[in-house]
Amino acid sequence: MDMKVQMLGTGSAFAKAFHNNNALFTVDGRRLLVDCGITAPKALHELGYSFNDLDAVLITHIHGDHIGGLEEFAFQMKFIYGRKPTLYIADTLAEPLWENSLKGGLQQNPSDTLSDYFVLRPIAEGIVHELLPGLQVELIATNHIPNKANYSLLFNGFFFYSGDIVFDGELLESLVSKRGVQLIFHDCQLHPPGVVHACLSQLLTLPAHIQERLYLMHYGDDQPEFIGRTGLMRFIEQQKTYELARLTFAGQSGMIE
Repeated sequence: MDMKVQMLGTGSAFAKAFHNNNALFTVDGRRLLVDCGITAPKALHELGYSFNDLDAVLITHIHGDHIGGLEEFAFQMKFIYGRKPTLYIADTLAEPLWENSLKGGLQQNPSDTLSDYFVLRPIAEGIVHELLPGLQVELIATNHIPNKANYSLLFNGFFFYSGDIVFDGELLESLVSKRGVQLIFHDCQLHPPGVVHACLSQLLTLPAHIQERLYLMHYGDDQPEFIGRTGLMRFIEQQKTYELARLTFAGQSGMIE
């Protein structure tokens, strides 16, 4: 199986040098977009893709840098390409995504709902769901903003992708030691305090066997100043394609570039 990930962007919500932290997964030629932020339409265009090239989209939580491009996605698919894309979203988020974020722009008739624009696939936390042939995900509820549902993603049992979370060393240790996670893409606020994101100084307290599995994303525009200051962790590069493989971890990364 050929499984790759390309970060459309690796920036924080306020970054300007980097696009929003959204990812494009490709599995045997089929494509899943993870989050569709404000900059997603432009980032896709820069890489030579259109929305019609996507098979599905998966949303982790309802913030603009993760859903701000969904209105354009929906309108393009309806009025230019004439089809409904598949939207995977936690069952707790489907209603607030429509009522609190998309309804004002997308609703053309009083009866319109999210299902008028997307093939809606609500998914439950803690259950493995197949998104594309060969690509499974389990939603893991994680803490980001108080009183707002937020989910991180466990792909194919070995790849943990954070959906914006505060520092949780116990969770990361459990994922590695109890669930066999080999590879972690983790959001990283470069400066303390880590109020709604894990900050670099907190992540640097992680033991070596976790740090060496961990790649940093969702960072600020001064990221170049921190190259070489991340311990055993590394930065993911915007727009670079990485080939993923489930490897037995033996002092080497679970990622093949």
